[in-house]
Amino acid sequence: MNLKIALLGGDGIGPEVLAQAVKCLQSVEVTFNHHFTFSPALVGATAIDQTGNPLPDETLEICKNSDAVLFGAIGDPKYDNDPNAKVRPEQGLLRLRKELGLFSNVRPVRVYPSLIDRSPLKKEIISGVDFTIYRELTGGIYFGEKKLNEKGTIASDLCEYSEKEISRIAHLAFKAAKNRRKKVTLIDKANVLETSRLWRKVVTRIGESYPEIELDFLFVDNAAMQMILNPAQFDVILTNNMFGDIISDEASVITGSIGLLASASVGTDFAMFEPIHGSYPQATGLDIANPIAAILSAAMLLEHRGLNEEAQAIYMAVENAIVNNVITSDLNPDSRFGTDYVGNYIANSIVDTDEYLHLNDENIGLGKSTII
Repeated sequence: MNLKIALLGGDGIGPEVLAQAVKCLQSVEVTFNHHFTFSPALVGATAIDQTGNPLPDETLEICKNSDAVLFGAIGDPKYDNDPNAKVRPEQGLLRLRKELGLFSNVRPVRVYPSLIDRSPLKKEIISGVDFTIYRELTGGIYFGEKKLNEKGTIASDLCEYSEKEISRIAHLAFKAAKNRRKKVTLIDKANVLETSRLWRKVVTRIGESYPEIELDFLFVDNAAMQMILNPAQFDVILTNNMFGDIISDEASVITGSIGLLASASVGTDFAMFEPIHGSYPQATGLDIANPIAAILSAAMLLEHRGLNEEAQAIYMAVENAIVNNVITSDLNPDSRFGTDYVGNYIANSIVDTDEYLHLNDENIGLGKSTII
């Protein structure tokens, strides 16, 4: 298969972790006889610095002419700490989602048995946790009308949803549940918000078309507690843009590191894949960022294109790295392995699984790479 992949490294550690994902895709090329064409493009603070625009027209054009987009991260303290900034890196990401029609964000949350002690939660609470969050991505308060009075003393953000926006992502969530444990949990605030009452009404009606799927509801404040008290109860979570943003970051703590969580943002015609962590500017260039989320995002890209065996090869290689403790310091404070080493290790184990299943323990202990 020939695939054209747009590479949007963005800011901070984004380019570093994306480079490791590309290595793994190149290993897939070699192992499975595919051809991937990579097209780098600017986005975020880096794009602002060079063009004045967080999403240059050239970048958008490259994305629209690609089969998929692989995204790094955006964000820079000089914008985060300036409330008066008129142009911000995040505007580029929001516009990209809107322009590409990426209405559904899919975030798998899975606890790796060998990393269970890395989580701040007790082993008996998180054992066996495996759920997926379906977050609506192009509507709600993030895209609603924003107002600020002339004195700058009163502000408002409009949260608005249509039945169509709710319906299209709800169907995706129910279809996903059919291939999992057959349960969908809608997270809302229907006791207070009119938009949440519309969500509950529409999702309830759609649920009747999926009689084999159990549907339940949680207010977002209760859901935040349940995520800590009993996360194993969840199978497929369905929620709006803002609640999904918050809940999915909370869920990342369960796994032991936000550096393990990948995501897919999909629409009717386009799809983008990215780690859910931020740009982590403090770690830029230090070779300490965890590349696994970016690598797993590449695996989700392959799955989206129907390359399931190829995606499985990446999943197995990641699992192999974790089992053999070839991980970055966020998962093991005593680790001697950096971003580049972990990426190389996973990429090479895709090409030669047998070699990496029978490791030279001495070399691993010394942090030596056997990579050619």
